[in-house]
Amino acid sequence: MKSKKIVRGLIGSVLALACALPVLAHAGAIEQFKVFVAQTKSSKGEFVQQQVKKVNGVDKVTKTASGTFLFARPGKFIWTYTKPYEQVLQADGEQFFMYDKDLNQVSIKALNGALASSPAAILFGSNDLEQNFTLKETGLKGELEWLGAIPKAKDSQFEVINIGLKDGMPVAMELKDTFGQTSLITLSKIERNPSLKADQFKFVVPKGADIFRQ
Repeated sequence: MKSKKIVRGLIGSVLALACALPVLAHAGAIEQFKVFVAQTKSSKGEFVQQQVKKVNGVDKVTKTASGTFLFARPGKFIWTYTKPYEQVLQADGEQFFMYDKDLNQVSIKALNGALASSPAAILFGSNDLEQNFTLKETGLKGELEWLGAIPKAKDSQFEVINIGLKDGMPVAMELKDTFGQTSLITLSKIERNPSLKADQFKFVVPKGADIFRQ
């Protein structure tokens, strides 16, 4: 069960990213990200998520997971872990579902308020980022322009969410939680504003699954 902690507290781990305009390549990270949020109504792609801990003062990757994502604003997404085990985090705009295939369990809770100060709010929510986050430029590191998003809510599980952008596209996230843990997420094969079915985000409870409502 410990191996599943990489996803349990990360609704936001949950991430969907896509490209904005190439002309923003030299714009600041905040400007790039605001244009991305305004112009990207939906997206899909793949992700790799790593949990990092300090060992003798050196950052080391302790867990790695990977999968696919799909989202549509506001508040609809499917974040699917395929390795090292199968788990689905999904929201239909009103409710949030977490399905664990190994346990054949589904947890359900209202989406209202659940995304407010999470990484999911930045990527899947409305355009009003600064209502729930304080944004700041953190500079160029390598090829990426970074911004920091600090949750305004005192009960947020995250201290800061750092977002790395390249050519107007968010391609990396660094999630630092209140327990001193760090998760790194990188995204690839991103498709911006794909065609979606009307019932694309409807969650169907798997046959025989136990349901837990929160």
